[in-house]
Amino acid sequence: MVYLRSMAQHACSKLLQRTHELAIDFLNGLDRRPVGRPVDFAALVERTGGPLPEEGEDPIRVIEHLSKSIDAGLVASTGPRYFGFVTGGSVEAAVAADWLTSVWDQNAFNYTSSPAAAAVEEIAARWLVELFGLPAGTSVGFTTGCTMSNFTSLAAARHALLRKAGWDVERQGLTGAPPVTVAVSEESHATLFGALQMLGFGRDRAICVPTDQQGRMRVDELRAVLAGLGTPVLVCAQAGNVNTGAFDPIFEIAECVQDVSGWLHVDGAFGLWAAASPDHRGLVRGIERADSIATDGHKWLNVPYDSGLVFVRDSSAHRAAMTWGAAYYGVSPDLARDNYNWVPEASRRARGFAVYAALRSLGRRGIAEMIERCCALARRMADRLSRAAEVQILNDVVLNQVLVRFSPSGGGDPDAFTAEVIRRAQEDGACWLSGTVWHGMNAMRISVSNWSTSEADIDLSSDAILRCASALTPAS
Repeated sequence: MVYLRSMAQHACSKLLQRTHELAIDFLNGLDRRPVGRPVDFAALVERTGGPLPEEGEDPIRVIEHLSKSIDAGLVASTGPRYFGFVTGGSVEAAVAADWLTSVWDQNAFNYTSSPAAAAVEEIAARWLVELFGLPAGTSVGFTTGCTMSNFTSLAAARHALLRKAGWDVERQGLTGAPPVTVAVSEESHATLFGALQMLGFGRDRAICVPTDQQGRMRVDELRAVLAGLGTPVLVCAQAGNVNTGAFDPIFEIAECVQDVSGWLHVDGAFGLWAAASPDHRGLVRGIERADSIATDGHKWLNVPYDSGLVFVRDSSAHRAAMTWGAAYYGVSPDLARDNYNWVPEASRRARGFAVYAALRSLGRRGIAEMIERCCALARRMADRLSRAAEVQILNDVVLNQVLVRFSPSGGGDPDAFTAEVIRRAQEDGACWLSGTVWHGMNAMRISVSNWSTSEADIDLSSDAILRCASALTPAS
């Protein structure tokens, strides 16, 4: 038995060593590989799959086959020239911690199942509350991403608002419950509406408050919506418009919500990180007055997927909305953290290890410098692109978002021209960025969120984008 165990350990060591080599090869080749490329999906499936083997295969051969066969379908989203979907890369310490997280394989749902996971999430939670300047006692949950952070926040809001109306929604459900008025920005992110859908508020029942030309919620319009309401009120603002990067005036919105004794939620998927930067903290003025906040770790903290964060000022509402429990979960010591109390999951990955490693390796100053550097690079991208006659920058570049529109010099449809520039830039492979529709116009959407992006990456990428635009412009 000892011999067999020793043989198994040796085989596992060889497998992990080979996996390490493949991972290092991928990371070392990020600068050289196309960021994105056209892929034949059917061919990718055929090459990678086939019939389920009757007999098991050697694990090293399995990993080598997987790595080789899916390579063409890998997007270099962790590299320095990926500017799509506000996606950061992964700082080195977070990658290393995530590797260990898989090896440790902790079920991070409560203290009994992993005291280590409970302790690390408690530490990281305290650091994050301090970093963002949130009130002491704010509770923190480590979710899969901002979708579940929005979900958790609005579940806490639902609990608190209906509790004040004398209704226990966790026990009684929504049938017969007092109605709640939900007001959102007309430019709220789709995941917010997804959370409203899943929680029974209904996507179409939310009142969409008009925004200004940069996508900021108009406070005068919000006041008009809230005037004379006799229902509990939930207002959802955003820190960082997904297209322009603009911030709703959180301080003024918080005053409106306070006047009606409502709940203010802020979707800060990437914009909340401005609070960690001395240069950009003013953009989130009043964030400490929010009742709940959602953000992503895999955006600007640059930790591996999946990683989201939720903050709730009323920790009792947060816990009541999430907790159910079972007898076999056991009883945790006093003051110990049970992670499942703060997220809509029981069995779950110990994602707090990567967050802890990123925070500790960067420190307060390193996080601020990373955010400020990305914002400066976004301005550099906008400046370089705007020098071309066919380019219009649609947004005020206040953070890391650049919204670009292209117009053919000889006349023609700017929407079609912009869409074709985006398609060609994506196929070019020098960088990857996304398209969007903003205020009825096709636009290129560039998000600078990666810790490793340099000025050289911005210059190479902007040159590639302009080259694609120039190739469509007829010679005079």
